[in-house]
Amino acid sequence: MNAIPDIVSLMNEDDKREFSAFLRYKNKRNDAKDVKLFKLIETDDIDGIKKLYKGQDNNDAYHALRKRLHESLVQFMANRTFENATGEAHEVLRLLVVSRFFLEHNLTKTAFKCLAKAEARALPLEQFSLLNEIYVTRIQYAHLNPTEDLNALVKKYQTNSVQMQREAQLNIGYALLRKELHDIHLKGKVVDFRTLVLGTVKQLGVSLNEVLTYKSLYQMLFIANEYATMNHNFTLVEPFVKRSYEFIESKKESGDNQLYYHIYVIYFLANINFRNHRFTESQNYLAQMSTLMQKQGSRYHSRFYLRQQLLLALNLHFSGKPAEALAIAEKALKSATKKSAPEDVNDLRVCIAMFLVQQRNRNALKYMAQFTHTDAWYEKKLGMLWSIRKALMEILMHAQFENEELALARLKSFKRRYKKYLEQVNEQRVMEFALIVERCILKPETARHPDFKAGIVKMMNPAIKEDIFVISFLGWLIALAEKKTPYEAALELINM
Repeated sequence: MNAIPDIVSLMNEDDKREFSAFLRYKNKRNDAKDVKLFKLIETDDIDGIKKLYKGQDNNDAYHALRKRLHESLVQFMANRTFENATGEAHEVLRLLVVSRFFLEHNLTKTAFKCLAKAEARALPLEQFSLLNEIYVTRIQYAHLNPTEDLNALVKKYQTNSVQMQREAQLNIGYALLRKELHDIHLKGKVVDFRTLVLGTVKQLGVSLNEVLTYKSLYQMLFIANEYATMNHNFTLVEPFVKRSYEFIESKKESGDNQLYYHIYVIYFLANINFRNHRFTESQNYLAQMSTLMQKQGSRYHSRFYLRQQLLLALNLHFSGKPAEALAIAEKALKSATKKSAPEDVNDLRVCIAMFLVQQRNRNALKYMAQFTHTDAWYEKKLGMLWSIRKALMEILMHAQFENEELALARLKSFKRRYKKYLEQVNEQRVMEFALIVERCILKPETARHPDFKAGIVKMMNPAIKEDIFVISFLGWLIALAEKKTPYEAALELINM
């Protein structure tokens, strides 16, 4: 079970010490080896593990021991998490659990006080499932409380049940759409996503106006953000942004259990504003995000820090502050740990490479060399769109630093690997770009033709705010025709 080292990695020294005591308390035999195995796994002592049971005949005993240790770890961590959790939702759950314990032991007055307190805390948190359990418990024991208005209590239960069902429907719709997004990104599945979104919402009868919370807003913005990314058009999601503004203005604060979603909502708003070239607004949201990340003892700081810094660096870079942007991105990358999300680390790495390529800085080669996995690995872990951008960046980098043969080899591989997929998803513009790059490498005089720049500008969609990353790639081509860096050309296109 590889899960055991993963669980152990989540434990601090106090957890490990108390878990060892927990195992010794559970053991009924003095020769039990689970404590010893735990210590060996904790210290990564492979030789010691091999010596724990000698001989092939003891494989079954060893695996049985690992299974017992895994079950004990899960039990301990479940108890530990419940004991240490400090969120308001966990406090409601504790009140509910203790009230049931009191009811079972005939402490009815104290029990109903706990239930009333639990309800009062759960209502502003919009914890419909917990409220459901609170109302069910109160109804079940209503005969023991002469002051209980059973009819009013039943109405509360019924109203809450409707809310809980609506939230469940929204969660089902969100899960279906996330599954489709997963297949589109990582498996190259082709689908009309707009039709899918509308069909799913209609099928489930979901009304976001009725169940709008930070969580549902996060779900809505996640889908909107992914849809806009796939279409390279963030003006498509402006209605979602407007709704988000209105919601946040009407509800300034979020409960403890909503903080995670609140941070994500602000992050999505910062990202959408950035992608629509509203850099000042985006940075304002990033400042709000930073403040939220300090709440609850910086509980979510490490979870969001890298992506928040990445988006800040991108805003500064495209606002004309490249040195400051590069410094922020490099500092963030250095702060990454083994527990950092791989997508955040790789996003920072490719972002820094882009900054350097746009400035014709050869240090970009060093960062691109850190991408040691295959295209298939990046497609699986980070998605088709990310892998295509990374491959194009690599081609431009090699072409720019006069590694023409390597650039052409990468181009050949790119066309072979992605041509069919790009045709299926109606992204011919990417293949058109790749072919122009190939022509410019084989015949540099192509870029000096009087109509070359005009042809590149025509590749932009005049009806929308063109995607920042599309502009970055087109800027590289324009820089071939003019005596300027790809960065200067990109800024010129942004300001057009």
